[in-house]
Amino acid sequence: MKSLFSLNIYFLKYKWILLMGILFVALSTIFGTYQAVIVRKGTNAILEMIKQENADVSPFIKYGLIIIGLSIVSGLFMFLMRQTIIVMSRHIEYDQKNEIYDHYQLLDVNFYKNNSTGDLMNRITEDVGKVRMYTGPAVMYLANTFVTVITVIGFMLSVNWQLTILVFLPLPLLSFIIYKVSDKINKRSTKVQQELSNLTSHAQETFSAIRVIKAYAQEKFFNETLEAKSEIYKNDNLKLARTEAFFQPTMVLTIGLSILITIWYGGYLVIQKQIEPGNITEFILYVYRLTWPFASLGWVTSLIQRAAASQTRINEFLRTEPKIKNKVAEKTSVNGDIEFKNVSFTFPESGITAIKNISFELKKGDTLGITGPVGSGKSTIIQLLSRFYDADKGAIVINNINIDQHNLFSLRRAMGVVPQEVFLFSDTILNNISFSGAKKFSRKEIEEAAKNAAVYDNIINFPDKFETMVGERGITLSGGQKQRISIARAILNEPQMLVFDDCLSAVDTETESVILGNLKQIMKDKTSIIVSQRISSIRHANKIIYLKNGEISEYGTHEELLNKKGDYFNLFELQKN
Repeated sequence: MKSLFSLNIYFLKYKWILLMGILFVALSTIFGTYQAVIVRKGTNAILEMIKQENADVSPFIKYGLIIIGLSIVSGLFMFLMRQTIIVMSRHIEYDQKNEIYDHYQLLDVNFYKNNSTGDLMNRITEDVGKVRMYTGPAVMYLANTFVTVITVIGFMLSVNWQLTILVFLPLPLLSFIIYKVSDKINKRSTKVQQELSNLTSHAQETFSAIRVIKAYAQEKFFNETLEAKSEIYKNDNLKLARTEAFFQPTMVLTIGLSILITIWYGGYLVIQKQIEPGNITEFILYVYRLTWPFASLGWVTSLIQRAAASQTRINEFLRTEPKIKNKVAEKTSVNGDIEFKNVSFTFPESGITAIKNISFELKKGDTLGITGPVGSGKSTIIQLLSRFYDADKGAIVINNINIDQHNLFSLRRAMGVVPQEVFLFSDTILNNISFSGAKKFSRKEIEEAAKNAAVYDNIINFPDKFETMVGERGITLSGGQKQRISIARAILNEPQMLVFDDCLSAVDTETESVILGNLKQIMKDKTSIIVSQRISSIRHANKIIYLKNGEISEYGTHEELLNKKGDYFNLFELQKN
């Protein structure tokens, strides 16, 4: 239950709705319970009528009308009870989903490398849904059970305290069983949620990689894998269901024993003239009045245990602190001066050293080209410059200020990054291009960006032109079209620093030349970094770095590196042929 304490902040936020709900619970219970008193009077009246030859039936009609009236009023307050407590739970669900989503946005890249998308989605959907069942139905029925027990005990004690005690004797057995079973429910609920996350992750990954799966004809393998995971999930659910199944028979047995005691000992008290015959009927109604609250107790306990297991999983993520933190609240200025001073970095999740003692300096308006073999650390430099990670050693300085002393959002807004793995949203081409930046862009500005990225002609040839839906991850477009739309997105915001991370690999050399020519005009007096395996993409840069095994192997202009006859020269000769 400790994990559920974190929800108290929401209960405080909606305290007046909750208090009104509890008030409606109390009023509904009181009016509903008082019906038993009227039934007692009616039963006694019927017994008196039997003794008389010409009995007056008007009291019996009066009692019937009173019972109908009490039922209507009790039902009205029950409706209001649901309209407050259940509505409150929906507000809490809304707030909690937003809180989790906002926290996801703060977490760094390393977090997403270590957690699957399916698990992230499961916590914000399935787990929050189970928590809502606690903040709504569980709270409502707990309040109903508490108020009902107090009310009914009060009415019972007003009749006969000995009979009241005997009727409640079987209930400790129920409490003992709940105590024993609840721990098992909690553990098995946690296991069920973990297996559901595994199942969701596998399904999500399958849908994302469907083209690869079909290309290798691996549908059967992935179906069998899903079946195996589903089997595990089903078995865990069945174990949980078997555990929960102990509750209902116990409830029925307990209520049956209470009714038996009521009739046996109540009949004895009637014979002894200590209570009226109508009191037996009254007590049986009280027992039935307790049936649903106690019958729901097992279900509510199950809801609470499931919610506790889900909230524990949610809290694990909410308590995860981002390793990359925004240390400066005020906006900072970024003009494009960049300096790497003996920067080294090792990936924390793998322990692989990506770069070692990297040093270079760029002034505003410079263009840096970075090339080298696969795994040499090219993309790592871009990730450090974007502060997806912080360097282990050395310093990255922008505008003569250490990078971690810049406002994180000011830094990233000043950069136009085209990543190696292009991502487009399931939206129109127009919205995908205008995604960058906080301001609204005119249609003319968006079209101009598309022209500079050499993708405008492709777009206007689509039936819906800029309103074309690109499908999930841009699946309806070619690789080159996706890359060029991503370039248009980056340059639209007129960044102070433009970063290309091997993003021209899917375009032909002619289109590449057009894009680079346009960028030369766009990025005049602004800093550019181009990472590429192609010499043609970086040969016009002011400075070129050749990386090898995470270190700078060669550094200079295109002509200087060719004259060295080293690794850069060999790569140039290889591509020339």
